[in-house]
Amino acid sequence: MQIDFIFKIAAIGILVAVLNQVLIRAGREEQAMMTTLAGIIVVLTMIVKEISTLFSTIRSVFGL
Repeated sequence: MQIDFIFKIAAIGILVAVLNQVLIRAGREEQAMMTTLAGIIVVLTMIVKEISTLFSTIRSVFGL
């Protein structure tokens, strides 16, 4: 796994955490929750793409 991928996920996590706290302090709990969910969806999408690439590589290595 590439280190920049890990940094991208960490950056998204930090950004979501900061936005979440700002929105909560502004009394916008619903938007804070939606921001958190959006961050989770973005990260999961990134991870699914990487897993798909991994499986494609494994398939080609083993001739499946």
